[in-house]
Amino acid sequence: MTQRVVKAVHGVQTVQPDPADELKESADLRATESKEQLLARYSAACYDDTVSGARSRRVVLRALCKSFGHGVRVGLGVLVLHPHTFEIGDAVFLGNQTYLQGRHDGRCVIGAHTWIGPQSYFDCRDLVLGEYVGWGPGAKVLGSEHTGDPIDVPIIQTDLVIKPVRVGRWADIGVNAVLLPGVTVGTGAIVGAGAVVTHDVPDRAIVAGVPATLLRYRADPEGRA
Repeated sequence: MTQRVVKAVHGVQTVQPDPADELKESADLRATESKEQLLARYSAACYDDTVSGARSRRVVLRALCKSFGHGVRVGLGVLVLHPHTFEIGDAVFLGNQTYLQGRHDGRCVIGAHTWIGPQSYFDCRDLVLGEYVGWGPGAKVLGSEHTGDPIDVPIIQTDLVIKPVRVGRWADIGVNAVLLPGVTVGTGAIVGAGAVVTHDVPDRAIVAGVPATLLRYRADPEGRA
């Protein structure tokens, strides 16, 4: 078998401003409709696999989110809980059936040009993804956990601890990887497919395994680690 190398597509796109009529429609909806009405609109367009459906998802999410960039693509079945806490940058791609679970008093930032693969899950109560992050299909991030104390009650009745998760710019998260609460993945780091990240990952490190361990560091074009 032979392999092929082809040019990147998503990460090299030039951002074009969204049409003025879309921006106006979003602004009008934000000013005139309740959150419940906007969510109903989004639900109606969620699985509409047409050009107009994609436009509707974009228009309504822009009206709902704290901020929303140009050139964002929202796939089929993308669910966003508490969208008013989301800041979505330019040219972000949200793959089909991605679930973004925010919190009413939380914060989620998705940096420009980030690509999120289908069926990904985000516990994004305190989450920041940098610019040009690649997020493999099915990868997950957990941003909270129960204390488990006291021991004489069900764990799900104990307090929830929210721990910030940060993914640096240019990082790449492999298919079905899992980031656990409180971890930071450094700039330009690579997390291997299926890895479970329990500790911080340094800049330009390559980690893999369960739990994820350091394999090596990436080198820059001049050969330095």
